[in-house]
Amino acid sequence: MEGPLLTDLYQFSMLDAYWAQDMTETAVFEFFVRRLPARRGFLMAAGLEQVIDYLETLCFGAEEIGQLRRCGRFGDDFLDRLAAFRFTGDVDALPEGTIFFADEPVIRVTAPLPQAQLVESRLVNLLHFQTLVASKAARMVLAAPGKRLVDFGMRRAHGAEAALLAARACYLAGFDGTATLAAGIRFDIPVFGTMAHSFIQAHDSEAEAFEHFARARPQGVTLLIDTYDTERAAELVTRVAPRLKADGIAIQAVRLDSGDLGGHARKVRAILDAAGLHEISIFASGGLDEDQLAAFTRDQVPIDGYGIGTCLTTSYDAPALDCAYKLQEYGGVPRRKQSEGKATWPGRKQVWRRLRDGRMAGDLLAQHGAPHRGYPLLRPVMRDGRRIGGPPSLDTAREHASAELRSLPVSLKALLPTSYPVEVDMSLKLLAAECDQRIAEGTCTLWV
Repeated sequence: MEGPLLTDLYQFSMLDAYWAQDMTETAVFEFFVRRLPARRGFLMAAGLEQVIDYLETLCFGAEEIGQLRRCGRFGDDFLDRLAAFRFTGDVDALPEGTIFFADEPVIRVTAPLPQAQLVESRLVNLLHFQTLVASKAARMVLAAPGKRLVDFGMRRAHGAEAALLAARACYLAGFDGTATLAAGIRFDIPVFGTMAHSFIQAHDSEAEAFEHFARARPQGVTLLIDTYDTERAAELVTRVAPRLKADGIAIQAVRLDSGDLGGHARKVRAILDAAGLHEISIFASGGLDEDQLAAFTRDQVPIDGYGIGTCLTTSYDAPALDCAYKLQEYGGVPRRKQSEGKATWPGRKQVWRRLRDGRMAGDLLAQHGAPHRGYPLLRPVMRDGRRIGGPPSLDTAREHASAELRSLPVSLKALLPTSYPVEVDMSLKLLAAECDQRIAEGTCTLWV
């Protein structure tokens, strides 16, 4: 599923043609987002760790070569050369958790042209999805400050890898954990779980179901109370809780999953408080998005945490980013795409960010190599096909993401944000004009 053949056919077709013409000089590609989705004031970079793993281990074994040979599309010379393929290039990137904006490179790959080209599809695949989900999760973190947020999205995620990587991206962006066990084990993410309505339905008595579950799983007990009648179940909790407490079992939370969550939460809180059960928190789930979280926060609804599923792992309102991985330089010559609506800024680039009173005040997109005001965002992460230093921990990336969210201007923290100033340096504009002139002259040449 994650092997080197997980790519587009045309990557191999171009590789074959490049090798046939000995086009192996150094190329520079950059991954960026052309425009932000509606209602997105910023995006959060995620997926770099999986990209580095992919590039470091990329090779074609006997099985993959055999599969390509049997498809009949490629010659023996090409396949023999492919068997020796390794990525030997350099990578500069935004650290995971970094806030970025349209046209700003998230990652820059500098490598021999065949290598830099072949990795395009999987690289975009990895960066796009986690960036999409992390950006959605960040909005929820901002909408529900101080609340526990848990990824509940595995069952609606678009496949197994999506479920795992969504859990990772959510945690990076500030979620407290996931319900997906495999993600918790693979990425060392805290795992949370409650119970299904079927557990309640399987018992003849709701109170019996609560007690059976608590005695079987006495740590961190959370009881689902909306299977039949939410308020009546809350009353049952107040009667079950003393019996459990006598045996050293504490009910940590009750969970609401349907109906008017705000209305039910207020009534349940009153029932629990009247019984002196102030320590039992209220956890809610059921089709939630950041708009509902913001409304609950504004109205001071007594919900202490949320499980977020479909809207998060599918980024329901903006399920795709208009992103691209484009050639910016080849053989030392800046390159530029002129396609209508998809023109690119040529050459190797750096993003310089300015702060004012600890908050982001503006970015500058400029040619790589020349210093400017502020601090550079792209950092070296691979040289000669090997990562620089050891792999950063996910917790380190999570801390960086938290700092980035704190540095956002107040206007960008809103769910309907204003725009953020990203300036294009004049030297980059002049370079684009030079490229346009060279392209115009080249199109006048007739090959006979």
